[in-house]
Amino acid sequence: MSTTTASGGTVEGVPRKAALASFVGSMLEYYDFFIYGAAAGLVFPTVFFADSDPATATLLSLATFGVAYVARPIGAVIIGHFGDKVGRKKMLVLTLLLMGASTFLIGALPSYAAIGVAAPVLLVVLRVMQGLSAAGEQSGANSLTMEHAPEGRRGFFTSFTLSGTQAGLILATLVFIPVAALPDEQLFTWGWRVPFFLSVIVVAVGYWVRRTLPETAEFEKVEQSEGVAKLPVAVLFRDHWASVLRVVLCALVSVVSTVVATWSLAWATNDLGLERSTFLWVIVTANVVALAAIPLWAKLSDRIGRRPVFALGALGSAVLVFPFLWAVQQGDWPLILLFAVLLSGVVYSAANGVWPTLYGEMFDTRVRYSGMAIGTQIGFALGGFSPTIAAAIVGDGPNGWLPVAILTAAAAGVAGLCALTARETAHVPLPLLGTPAARESSREALPV
Repeated sequence: MSTTTASGGTVEGVPRKAALASFVGSMLEYYDFFIYGAAAGLVFPTVFFADSDPATATLLSLATFGVAYVARPIGAVIIGHFGDKVGRKKMLVLTLLLMGASTFLIGALPSYAAIGVAAPVLLVVLRVMQGLSAAGEQSGANSLTMEHAPEGRRGFFTSFTLSGTQAGLILATLVFIPVAALPDEQLFTWGWRVPFFLSVIVVAVGYWVRRTLPETAEFEKVEQSEGVAKLPVAVLFRDHWASVLRVVLCALVSVVSTVVATWSLAWATNDLGLERSTFLWVIVTANVVALAAIPLWAKLSDRIGRRPVFALGALGSAVLVFPFLWAVQQGDWPLILLFAVLLSGVVYSAANGVWPTLYGEMFDTRVRYSGMAIGTQIGFALGGFSPTIAAAIVGDGPNGWLPVAILTAAAAGVAGLCALTARETAHVPLPLLGTPAARESSREALPV
């Protein structure tokens, strides 16, 4: 397999190398991002909010998790601008270094008992740095992989970015399983810091993978023809505002992930008294299934289109969140595992595996990085505070989970219905994406 460079030559194996680089880079980047989520649910209420009652401490800790999502739209504008102006590769190296440094420093923070209120303040600052980095990671990796991918297989190749994200979640959870099993005295002093210090390895491996990957031929063509926009964000909102809005609403499907992986972990272990390590193994199992399901759903989208696969994943998740949270409330481990696998592992993977191409194909090369970054990060910012909102609205008693299920289902439902309003672009040639010619091309290219 080869891809053509801007100068007319070919580079053998570049699509595979781009997919691999996106997988490894996203896995390592989101390992850093997700260990914060696990720590926010299990450890930070005690380490950084020790002067609050347990319920308030959990709420404050989950709020720091959401702070990164406020920073992400700001990072999306900045990183997206330079990603469309100077190239995808350079910004992906920058995001990796920023994430690694901030994660390592979180592990080195003194506790509230040691330095008082300065501890949670510094925690928030470093979490903001994580958010700025994450804002450009997926959008850059998606743009780079999609622009390297062969026609007719963009969905499959680009899905490896999200497979990498899932692998990062698995890796982060696996690291936290032995940490969570430590006695409380060790867990709350040094144990929780180990996963954060391991980010040094994360940065080294990620940098080594990404530094040799070439810039995309499509971006080089635009750059050499002087088609790079001086202010990509201005062009984006002038010509593609409807697509940006559509991406924002579709990205609300991320509420499913944050509620299942972050809030339900804190709720199940802190409020319901379920065993920490067992629940972490449930999350790992579901995400291992997702790791296999994501490329399969993406491959299906190359055949039948992005819209139906994404909508199935979003609307199906809106339904399955009810039995999953009910099972957690009951403390029934077999049912918790069953519905976690069905929800996070199988159905949600349909939306998760397809959105990189669904969103990326809405924009042309000049603004693709900015469009994906800004649209997704605004939507993710709304979803990022869902654990905090869930912690505030969850009730007592056997039906206490119901308000959270309704919140999650509403967000996923909006995302699924919004996707159905998008133009189908699975069979539109890459150079025509995001242009007026894409509409006619999408009609002609649909399979019979």
